[in-house]
Amino acid sequence: MPTAIVMIDTEQALIPEVATQIAEVNGVSEVYSVTGEVDLIAIVKVPDHHDFADVIADKISKIAGVQRTRTYLAFREFSSRDLDEAFDIGV
Repeated sequence: MPTAIVMIDTEQALIPEVATQIAEVNGVSEVYSVTGEVDLIAIVKVPDHHDFADVIADKISKIAGVQRTRTYLAFREFSSRDLDEAFDIGV
């Protein structure tokens, strides 16, 4: 499933409200408030890469309080679960 990591800058006073609204957008699987240069990080998973425009540009970017988004498309997913299964010898 195509996945994007979206870095989101918001109005400081609205971070919790913006995060809640983003989490309700269809296609958003997770939203994190974080330290560092951005306020929120959203994980977006969609059936087809063309759907990113609908979720990110047409929905997330238009939520009141969102000032800027930067989107990173994932090429490949690596997780400890996947690696464990790949090296499992059935013991």
